Amino acid sequence: MKEDKEAKQKDINESSNATDVEQETAKQEAETQETVNEEDTMEQQISELNEKIADLNDKNLRLMAEFDNYRKRTIREKAGLIKTAGEQIFKEMLPIIDDFERAVESIKTASDTEAITEGISLMYNKFVRFLEKNDVKAIETDGVAYDADIHEAIATVPAPSEEQKNTIVDCTQKGYVLGDKIIRHPKVVVGQ
Repeated sequence: MKEDKEAKQKDINESSNATDVEQETAKQEAETQETVNEEDTMEQQISELNEKIADLNDKNLRLMAEFDNYRKRTIREKAGLIKTAGEQIFKEMLPIIDDFERAVESIKTASDTEAITEGISLMYNKFVRFLEKNDVKAIETDGVAYDADIHEAIATVPAPSEEQKNTIVDCTQKGYVLGDKIIRHPKVVVGQ
């Protein structure tokens, strides 16, 4: 009986060892499968990330090309604007030049100086309106206090009265502003 017991114990030990081996093998297979699944998942993530990188690089290249085209287009447009900026102003001046040409022709044969004076006055007024339309205005100088930032003093004379000291007595050349910018300073005589 002892031998039967030992044989049974041996069978139990062997079957236990076999079960342990099977369990160990199953455990290793599960770990291997898990490692394979993790590797597949990582490869899939790497693949997705590579696709995202390629997509972002493509978008970046397109955006850079778009910006470069925009920059070139705006440079061309600016060059075109600069080239033709004065076109409208010159078109508006052409009728005034036509008036001057007619006046020069009529002066050759005219005997009525009053009509010539009136014609020149009309052309002058037309030109002044053209300047005002383009935001060019004459700088006022009559009886105005002298300001070195605005006026260019070319001479000083004794002031005729006490109130006219440091004021403009005469203007030898008109000054003009374009908007708020002085484009020509008036040349004036100042009373001292």
